[in-house]
Amino acid sequence: MQPFAIITYILIIVNVIVSIKGFRESSFLDRYSFRVDDVLVKKEYYRLVTAGFLHIGWMHLILNMIVLYLFSGVLNMLVLYLPTMSVDIYLGSLAFVIIYFAGLVGGNLLALFIHRLHGDYSAVGASGAVCGIIFASIALFPGLQVGLLLLPFKVPGWLFGFVYIVYSIYGIRSQIDNIGHEAHLGGALVGMYTAIACYPHVALSNFVTIAVITGPAILFIYIIVTRPHVLFVDNFYFKHHHNATIDDRYNLAKRTEQKEVDDILEKIHQKGINSLSKIEKEKLDNYSKGR
Repeated sequence: MQPFAIITYILIIVNVIVSIKGFRESSFLDRYSFRVDDVLVKKEYYRLVTAGFLHIGWMHLILNMIVLYLFSGVLNMLVLYLPTMSVDIYLGSLAFVIIYFAGLVGGNLLALFIHRLHGDYSAVGASGAVCGIIFASIALFPGLQVGLLLLPFKVPGWLFGFVYIVYSIYGIRSQIDNIGHEAHLGGALVGMYTAIACYPHVALSNFVTIAVITGPAILFIYIIVTRPHVLFVDNFYFKHHHNATIDDRYNLAKRTEQKEVDDILEKIHQKGINSLSKIEKEKLDNYSKGR
């Protein structure tokens, strides 16, 4: 079995094991999912990575793993068989891992930036990493045709990339569904440019595709940096949050935590320590370690 395939299977297995544990234990899901205030206020930066191995349900998990498997095969083919690549297979495997985790973290960082004032925003899923792999494939393979699930036809990679980027931008602005479009967009762009950094010659051989995909994304990012007030549109699915500074949210989080601990201690005083639930014991233990 080729190293590329081994890495893909390992990633899939880890995703499945971690996701199943999250399905069964809500406390585990809460502890490792991506949450804006937990990252910015509590400085739990590990969530930028761990959230990428959790999923909200079987369909979410299965779809991501199928797409990961299919496009990892595309990248494997590129490294092994395209003479223009001319790289060692182990270097190709390392690049694959770098692209995967760059897309994962890049997607969550864009979501963190866009929702930095929305302390209650949370997300899970490997979509950012998977989008990174997809767009890396599009960038590295000029003639790539992308097949859409359940549809009997394929579209040129540049067209798929352009439509997907535009749709992600629309999804971020309108918040019309429960999909993490921010992670998709960030993962796609970071994955694509990580692939270009690994194989710089594709910037010339596939310049048109890269430019078509990059253009609307760069324009959108410029707008959200310079004019953040136009980012979200109030609609049935999304209403602007009440903005608060990080210090405000930190103080609120500390007060909430203290209140929970006080309630637990009062419960111990009245009913004894054996009356605590597993989650309450974990909260008390985490509080003690923090102190």
